[in-house]
Amino acid sequence: MRLDRFLTDRVPDLSRSAIQRLIEEGQVRLNGELAKASHRVRLADVVVLDVPPVVPADLVPEAIRLQIIYEDDALLVVDKPAGMVVHPAPGHRSGTLVNALLAYCPQLAAEAGDRPGIVHRLDRDTSGLIMVAKSDPVRRALQRQFQEHRVRKAYLALLDGHLQPGWGRVCAPLDRDPLHRQRIAVQAGGRGATTEYHVSEYFSHQGGPAAGDYTLVRAEPETGRTHQIRVHFASIGHPVAGDAIYGRRRTPLPLERQFLHAWRLGFEHPVTGRSVEFEAPLPQDLAAVLEILRRPV
Repeated sequence: MRLDRFLTDRVPDLSRSAIQRLIEEGQVRLNGELAKASHRVRLADVVVLDVPPVVPADLVPEAIRLQIIYEDDALLVVDKPAGMVVHPAPGHRSGTLVNALLAYCPQLAAEAGDRPGIVHRLDRDTSGLIMVAKSDPVRRALQRQFQEHRVRKAYLALLDGHLQPGWGRVCAPLDRDPLHRQRIAVQAGGRGATTEYHVSEYFSHQGGPAAGDYTLVRAEPETGRTHQIRVHFASIGHPVAGDAIYGRRRTPLPLERQFLHAWRLGFEHPVTGRSVEFEAPLPQDLAAVLEILRRPV
């Protein structure tokens, strides 16, 4: 396997282009030596990736279009597209949601740190709803709701195989995978995690470009662990379709990412005290997959 592909598979928070930049910048060593992205990794090779820290001073406003679902003087609810990183990370110093927010809400620049306004996060390749606080007191109030499990979240996920029964809960503790530290795994002694699911639709295709069995579910995580939904469903033998990290490396479906969308978000407004709830429709790439699966075989 190529060196850049090898690292991309093991460091899911970094894109392949970001890995390639780090290799070009000399941040990767293979058996103690600098190497090219195209170098083939072999059994027993030692690969060391040095990820430089993000410097908050690098944050600059960028005029990136935002899909705003709701806005008032206290907060925003944004429909984040797949492929956008929420906050700066190694290999992603620009083009993030934070960069876009700094241009849209210049007052966020007064907040300290490299995540101004960010209350929670979504994986780079997970689309959907994310809340943004316009002030630090509002951010702390919203984060407290997350800590007390008062935020209502629902995701739409397409899973490999037919998941039975039609309703259930996956309760499994999660922690870093001891063999692949950038991955999460079910680990005894890890942090407790629970995901409730409801089956929405089953699909069966015996041939063609979508061959296989699939299940569309509404997943409601009661906790917010890293990669929780993806790892939980993979642990019961039904990984999220298109998830090359925790599922099949290749899927017959026309997917460039995992089929996972943060569809619904509900919480108590930190200023008015009202219970509010928002929804974001499936983006076109995921909706197109369902159209294919719903066609008569």
